[in-house]
Amino acid sequence: MILAFVVSLHLPLSLLLPLHLPLPFFLSFPKGICFLPLRVLPDEQGPQAPEQAPNKMGFSPGALVVASSSLSSRGAAEGPPHWPFTPAPAILSAIPEGTRFLPSSLHARPLYRILPVALVLASLCTRAQDNQQPPTNNPPPTTNNQQPTQPHGDVLFQSHGEPPVSPEDTTAPALQQSAPTDPTLSSREALTSYDLDVRITPDASRLSSRARVTLRNISSQPLPRVALQISSSLSWESIALITPQSTTQLPLTQHLIDTDADHTGQASEAILDLPTPLAPGATLTLDTLYSGTITPNATRLERIGATLDKALDTDWDTLGITTISSNSSSSSSSSNSADAAPNTLAAALRGFGNVLWYPVASPPLFLGDGAKLFQAVAAMRLAQQADIIHLRLAVEYKGEPPVAAYFCGRRQPLAAHADNPNAPIAEGSGIATANFASEPLGFRQPNLFLVELAESLIAPLPQATSSSASTPTADTAPSTGGAPMLAVDTANEAALPPLATSAQKIAPLLQLWFGERPLTALTILDHAGEPFEDGPLLVAPIEPLSSSASAPALAHSLAHAWVQTGQPWIDEGLAQFTSLLWIEQEQGRDAALLQLNNLIQPLNIAEVGFDTEQAADASSALTGQPLISASDELYYRRKAAAVWWMLRGITGDLPLQQALAAWRTQPPSHDNPTVQAIGFEKLLEKTSGKDLSWFFSDWVLRDRGLPDLSIVNVEPRQLPAGKGHDSGWLVAVTMHNAGAPAVDVPLIIRSGTFSTTTRIHIPGFSDVTDRIVVEAAPTQVVLNDGSTPEIRASTHSRDIVQQPDNQ
Repeated sequence: MILAFVVSLHLPLSLLLPLHLPLPFFLSFPKGICFLPLRVLPDEQGPQAPEQAPNKMGFSPGALVVASSSLSSRGAAEGPPHWPFTPAPAILSAIPEGTRFLPSSLHARPLYRILPVALVLASLCTRAQDNQQPPTNNPPPTTNNQQPTQPHGDVLFQSHGEPPVSPEDTTAPALQQSAPTDPTLSSREALTSYDLDVRITPDASRLSSRARVTLRNISSQPLPRVALQISSSLSWESIALITPQSTTQLPLTQHLIDTDADHTGQASEAILDLPTPLAPGATLTLDTLYSGTITPNATRLERIGATLDKALDTDWDTLGITTISSNSSSSSSSSNSADAAPNTLAAALRGFGNVLWYPVASPPLFLGDGAKLFQAVAAMRLAQQADIIHLRLAVEYKGEPPVAAYFCGRRQPLAAHADNPNAPIAEGSGIATANFASEPLGFRQPNLFLVELAESLIAPLPQATSSSASTPTADTAPSTGGAPMLAVDTANEAALPPLATSAQKIAPLLQLWFGERPLTALTILDHAGEPFEDGPLLVAPIEPLSSSASAPALAHSLAHAWVQTGQPWIDEGLAQFTSLLWIEQEQGRDAALLQLNNLIQPLNIAEVGFDTEQAADASSALTGQPLISASDELYYRRKAAAVWWMLRGITGDLPLQQALAAWRTQPPSHDNPTVQAIGFEKLLEKTSGKDLSWFFSDWVLRDRGLPDLSIVNVEPRQLPAGKGHDSGWLVAVTMHNAGAPAVDVPLIIRSGTFSTTTRIHIPGFSDVTDRIVVEAAPTQVVLNDGSTPEIRASTHSRDIVQQPDNQ
């Protein structure tokens, strides 16, 4: 009884880490499968996947890779490797081989009696050791006693009118190491716009920023005070309230709070008492100054059990050029390591969920608290899509000036202003600047990358492929000669030719499905850490990406160069759909369907089920995430890929290709997602000649869960030869859908080595009977070939045994 009580509790992560890990959905890894929330079960239970040797992607046996609210790793049955592409945090931790995890809802399953005791005792010993030793790899936050590095050159731009009092005029408040805070305080406010002036010194890993932010009260009560957070390696210097009439310096109290929204595992939180409470729905504008250093930090991952090298491979956000070992994935500040992968990024900052280099308003979030961190990242991305963001960037440099900056996926060249124009380049210094105009933030966290080398433009675009064929072939491979498809920043020039060859091989498939030319080139910034993607910007190790085994991943990223609608379920769903198309082209349809089912398998847990039509349509019914408003990559990428695959089966290849080619080249729309989805529905209905309102209603505009199909009855009957036809068989098949969404699925009647396929429409909670005539005696009936996700198995079959006297 005592042991059962201890295990049932969600104890602190440091105490019961092996019992409860924050891995949000599904992972296939060398010793089994894993869902979230997780609890350890003995390794003997359940099937096991074969062990895998470490691969070029950096995945190794026993390693788990978490990307946003999904897990992306290469399992034994998943086919070719794929990147964990997501601009939210990618959390890596090492798990002992043989450990298996199952959903926490399965609490009824017995645990080995000795396992909880051993885990608790081991955790207590670890905690005792931690109390005796200070934590490692956690640089102390910058305090106001440290003098900022003196800037070089002249101030090139100043903004925001009258500035708040600067640190030179007064002493900034001391940073307390810890202080009690109201965890709901930051849940009552939302930042709605950013105007950033950022000055970085890569050689010193230093950032100084002035951020003017607009904050809205999203609670139902007036707010007498508000809270803002930045990384614990940064310190607040001053904050002022800006009104049309005046600028008021606010009393500033700051302290450290524990949160895994930043890679240090802590944040510097500023508590601001307002002169007048902020009314519900009202906004205010704050002018903030803060500064400090940003270096790679593994604290949050180490404290949940990750090894240092794997943690730094994941939490690689930093200012200043560092290298990550291509063999061991460890970070180093030295660029002379013999096994170090070349790196040319002078700044790599991914934002909320990785490093808080700009102000946020968020309650504390922890990796040990289920999926709350990942859900918060996704929710913030969705809530801030329309928020306006502006950046003025100044970079202090020595020697060769940096070439360009990428901010929120946009590129701007840096204009260099030398301190001494006559000095040799190697001995020179100065400031390089860029100005990113105000634009909506989109579905992302603000991210910033600074490149030292000019990008190489490679992979000339092939000429268009005829759309008369559904799949390009090697015999009709188009010639090259168009504009470059890739802009690559790398010091590894040897990887460029194979990368270009792979892209040119994939391009005809993209031209066939989306149109002759991409909207932009795909930019690849060579970096040895865990991959990061923001639309047509990819930060990833170039060498494995250039291999033939990574072609599905490259197809995924190249699709972002062709499709940029701003709707996640379209952009991300079509990128994943393109990867499946490539697998189908190279390995066959069965391999593509296997990969599709591996992708959508977590939906079986995440989706809500209903027993009746009334329950599904009730206003109080629990729902998942409609694709048009999905914030979780399980929906907007994985389920969306299945939706595109289903639409392909319903309409045919050519009508869908025509609709996609026309839709992606339309001017940017400011309509809401519902209007845009219906607009594409009407376009596809026009090209296909089919009514698709039922499909978009159940699968795009709403989330009605998943279908649950079954074969109820099969009645074959031999037909005698008659006038105008030979003898044959009439097969009557009755099918049932116990789920809410309607489906259109293939029904296959096999007669030995021959088969007849027709598509069957089955509404939710309904029975449908269809009769198919086949020439030979039927031997098997198959309903759904795996192309439509279901609650349980996505393929149903029934063998037909002919009786000797069957007529």
